[in-house]
Amino acid sequence: MFNHLIEIIIFIFGMCVGSFANVCIYRLPLSQSIISPARSFCPNCKAIIRFYDNIPVLSYLWLKARCRHCSQPIPFRYPLVEMICGSFALCTFLKFGFSFECLIYFVFITSLVIITFIDIDHQIIPDIITLPGIPISFLASFVLPSLTYKDSLLGLLAGGGSLLIVGWIYYLIKKVEGMGGGDIKLLAMIGAILGWKGVLFTIFIASVTGTLVGIIIIMRSQKDMKVPVPFGPFLSIGAITYIFFGPSLMSWYINLLR
Repeated sequence: MFNHLIEIIIFIFGMCVGSFANVCIYRLPLSQSIISPARSFCPNCKAIIRFYDNIPVLSYLWLKARCRHCSQPIPFRYPLVEMICGSFALCTFLKFGFSFECLIYFVFITSLVIITFIDIDHQIIPDIITLPGIPISFLASFVLPSLTYKDSLLGLLAGGGSLLIVGWIYYLIKKVEGMGGGDIKLLAMIGAILGWKGVLFTIFIASVTGTLVGIIIIMRSQKDMKVPVPFGPFLSIGAITYIFFGPSLMSWYINLLR
């Protein structure tokens, strides 16, 4: 019973973090402060949202997905992000328990959730997350038991360097930018916290999922074969998959080849 109560508290805490993530997703691309104003406001009428209208998920249901002041629809993305962050908070707790490892990975995953939705909406990956995220991820290697500082450094170089080379080759062939600088910094951050093995795994998963989704989007669009598909969400999927299942999947695959 006590364990279930702890899990519920962790999930609620994660949803509250998800509410803050929504603030970041909305404000960062607009170069607005995520601190001031401290209270959330309606993007449409700019009315300050009262605390009882800002309870994760529940307020969305209570208000019937509409702003109390202007009655404009509240995007489903808001409770979705809260539920996603709540789920990841619980999953990291169940995997790593009460530990610095759990806290570090949850903060990292939350940053990936923010990056994913910003990249989907605006096709950009904010430097304000990735640039400080790279050295912070490297410093995390001194705390994480599964990562050494050497692996972190190799991962950083492999992550940033691999996409930089791919982008450079694509430019030489097509004479257009094929890999955004944001993706390069993101994979460098991922490599710094997951190591070089995590980079290889992330690139593989991102390439497979990105290709499949890209094909589906192109088939549905039909008219335009050059539909831009942000790569950041797929890198995030690959990195998160590695945190929870990477080593097990890699061992399974290696044994399969024997």
